Amino acid sequence: MTWLPADFVHPPRVDVPGGLHLRPITGGDAAIDYPTVMGSRERLWSIFGEAWGWPAATITYEANLADLERHEAEIAAHESFNYVLFDEAESVEYGCVYIDPPEKAGADAEISWWVVDEQVGTALERDLDSLVPRWIGEAWPFERPRFIGRDLSWKEWLALPDLAD
Repeated sequence: MTWLPADFVHPPRVDVPGGLHLRPITGGDAAIDYPTVMGSRERLWSIFGEAWGWPAATITYEANLADLERHEAEIAAHESFNYVLFDEAESVEYGCVYIDPPEKAGADAEISWWVVDEQVGTALERDLDSLVPRWIGEAWPFERPRFIGRDLSWKEWLALPDLAD
């Protein structure tokens, strides 16, 4: 059994208030993604570093490109999903949303997201915080999604038992 129904079609685009949208990330986004990630790297490391080892201080453009190409392949295979938050012209990246199969017991999906440093505490972050759980509930087939960094802290998540294989 896979974590998603065989006939599930992931949303290709999700509108976000303020003229923004989410769409699956691709390797072609590396030129925008790399400076965006590096511009918020210290805060992102404080959130994701212990759990994912990302984004390392030494990450290169090439390594980031390889990560995005891996994400693109995982999306195509319905193994996991990384949605990038863009303006309408897709010339500015504001963050990402991750939808992953569970690594820890007690959930059927693990969802997390971030916005760039400049958007922390703004209406955009509040809109995304409101939109993501609603979108997951309406468009995805999960019964017990876990919103890491929201429902529980990353530290609490790391302490959960690993999902039995």
